[in-house]
Amino acid sequence: MALKFSIEDGIATLLLSRPEALNALDPETQQELSDALNQVRIDPAVRVVIISGEGQKAFCVGADLKKTMPPKESHAQLSFGGGSREPRWIDAIDMDKPIICAVNGLAMGGGLEMALACDIRIAADTAKFALPEVRVGSIPGAGGTQRLPRTIGMSDAMLMLLAAETIDATEALRIGLISRAVPAEGLMTEARAIALKIAANAPLAVNAVKGLVRRGLNMTLADAITQERMTWGLLRDTKDRIEGRIAFQEKRKPIYRGH
Repeated sequence: MALKFSIEDGIATLLLSRPEALNALDPETQQELSDALNQVRIDPAVRVVIISGEGQKAFCVGADLKKTMPPKESHAQLSFGGGSREPRWIDAIDMDKPIICAVNGLAMGGGLEMALACDIRIAADTAKFALPEVRVGSIPGAGGTQRLPRTIGMSDAMLMLLAAETIDATEALRIGLISRAVPAEGLMTEARAIALKIAANAPLAVNAVKGLVRRGLNMTLADAITQERMTWGLLRDTKDRIEGRIAFQEKRKPIYRGH
């Protein structure tokens, strides 16, 4: 198994498990990762997802260049001709459930792009980050050129993209690429603590907030606020919202069921 997958307390943990290959993404890993993400998207028992890597050296260094040769079909055939297509985690990771990325080591190329596709990024203080594709005549092809500038700003993003600059966890925290840098031995404990806080909240509201934030980035402020008001109205009469108010009055923890 190239991926360790478990569900506990409403938290799905996806652990890339090829430490001997720095958790590089070969076709088998891509398939297992895509399958797991598609499963958690529709599983009502899952409220939060944590993605991390096994070992202390690497979270993920992107595609396994030894096992991911270019397909025989042309890009046009794959795009418009109904040709076969490799499973893509970048498609499966697009969901309204919150995803925490716990970066335990090197996050290079597609590994950093995977982290960027998550909602919250925390890292071991030994982690390093880079998008080095231009060094080998390529570009980040899983959202890196678009997500990185939206996350850290144009100048810092261009430094990483054009100069293939590698940064450490301290710099990643400074520029806003990650939310927290913690000692490596406490990384998963911290990730799980955050996940438990999220999982304790009303799932419909949590998913709605993520969707509003993500989609709102591509809207005008006025249109995004209109969407926010409409979503507030949809959630107003849910059983979870009523439960939240009753629990507050009764001074107890609410029991949310996603209704």
